[in-house]
Amino acid sequence: MSRAITTITPARGRNVELLLTALAIGVVILAYVNVSVAESGEIPPDLLGHTGILAAIALGVHLVLRWRASFADPIILPIVTLLNGIGLVMIHRLDLAAGRDFSSGLALRQLIWTGLGVAIALVVLVALRDHRVLRRYTYTAGLFALIFIALPLTPFGHSVYGAKIWIKLGAFTFQPAEVAKILLAIFFAGYLVQTRDMLALAGRKFLGITFPRARDLGPLVIAWLAAAAVLVLENDFGTTLLIFGLFVAMLYTATERTSWIVLGLGMAAAGALVVYQFASHVQTRILCWTDTFSEEGLEQCGQIGAGIMGMAAGGISGTGLGRGRPWLTPLPESDFIFTSIAEELGLIGVFAIIMLYALLVERGLRSAIGLRDGFGKLLASGLTFVLAIQVFVVIGGVTRVIPLTGLTLPFVAYGGSSLLTNWTLIAILLRISDHARRPEPEFDPASMDAPTQVVKAR
Repeated sequence: MSRAITTITPARGRNVELLLTALAIGVVILAYVNVSVAESGEIPPDLLGHTGILAAIALGVHLVLRWRASFADPIILPIVTLLNGIGLVMIHRLDLAAGRDFSSGLALRQLIWTGLGVAIALVVLVALRDHRVLRRYTYTAGLFALIFIALPLTPFGHSVYGAKIWIKLGAFTFQPAEVAKILLAIFFAGYLVQTRDMLALAGRKFLGITFPRARDLGPLVIAWLAAAAVLVLENDFGTTLLIFGLFVAMLYTATERTSWIVLGLGMAAAGALVVYQFASHVQTRILCWTDTFSEEGLEQCGQIGAGIMGMAAGGISGTGLGRGRPWLTPLPESDFIFTSIAEELGLIGVFAIIMLYALLVERGLRSAIGLRDGFGKLLASGLTFVLAIQVFVVIGGVTRVIPLTGLTLPFVAYGGSSLLTNWTLIAILLRISDHARRPEPEFDPASMDAPTQVVKAR
């Protein structure tokens, strides 16, 4: 007796995505109203205009996903929309505190950058039909990543707060290291998918851990030296952690060998110790980390102490949107926007933000697990690690878990460079998730011709 085989097509999830995106926009609208009521005691007359732009942007991405990537993960877009919207609301709140209206404030600029970032993301979604095409450009991506990282050392370089990580062309400034992080993820994924067998199988055991051969340590040493060079020449501690952390994390993902983690941490510690002896700015960062509230610490880095006191003032439930004083901390809309949110939304709001990032990382790694090609798995993991490392470095820096760096909180902090590249990163992740969740074409044996035997004439 034969049994019929029923194929189950997985749900695309686009309706769920639309519902969750609408819910995210609703939360943003509610937060925007709270800020206005706290500041002026009335609902803003331009409410629909300001929040409608963000809603239209999110809806545009949703429609393109229905058209070009119908199996893409339905949770990623709502999360990113909510994070981006919360950042816009907090920046607008700081504009009001500084006496700037919407037309002349930073929130409008952030909204414009969001629109440009989404436009680039849509181009990527439409043009990039298969993520595996990127493997052809492995070494090209690596070369351009090094070029972008080195651009601030050219005459176009621009120094801000001691870190030379910007390039300036007239009134336009850009942080090229933001682009480099995507290019590095592509390069690492393409390189490791070719060499992971050699890195995983060869080596000797010591203390129960299999260590790679010395000649296989070349890529790790190069990454370590490149990271140290960035730190020394550009005073950019954040990019150093991001580059080296990304490579070690992807090495572990490719080989599943704990020895790479041990070696990576050891080399990072050794490099940090050596640089600490010669770089005064690193010594200042360590002082601000270990002794923030000392007289010298407050003089050198009072913003960390102010941020911590602001978070403490927020307590469990926060002061409420528009009712705190986050402007007392320097750079409250960029480097210290997390402390601004923590003061007005409290520990509950902070946990909600962290959970959104954790869920975004989980969806990225889930897409990596669902893929059937090694390059895609490593690329999805690498792009997800970029977000995870950046969030950890930023939040860890302002809360004194690690020394403070110059990175920005993805989608939340003010900054056009970060928004453009992070939306591009999300577009690639959505394309990868579409391939991961898309069912394989059905195989119908009856449709194939019977095999024929060809006899060659003698």
